[in-house]
Amino acid sequence: MPSQMEHAMETMMFTFHKFAGDKGYLTKEDLRVLMEKEFPGFLENQKDPLVVDKIMKDLDQCRDGKVGFQSFFSLIAGLTIACNDYFVVHMKQKGKK
Repeated sequence: MPSQMEHAMETMMFTFHKFAGDKGYLTKEDLRVLMEKEFPGFLENQKDPLVVDKIMKDLDQCRDGKVGFQSFFSLIAGLTIACNDYFVVHMKQKGKK
């Protein structure tokens, strides 16, 4: 039986390939759909309507319109770090009350 971390890794891999399809990379439209389906709260809280375009620009290091798994994983890592930072601050504030 896989551990929670192994299951999380599997989920990230399957999610990437679900949206990348057989081509093995995400286009900007693939990334937009992935973000809408998998991170709806993140997009709903963004004030910038071009946030997906900016994320794509940051992730598309080769400037070929493709986001591979490594760049996708960087996005997931960055979002996870931001959520953890928010959680830590929120928990400290909650503890002070």
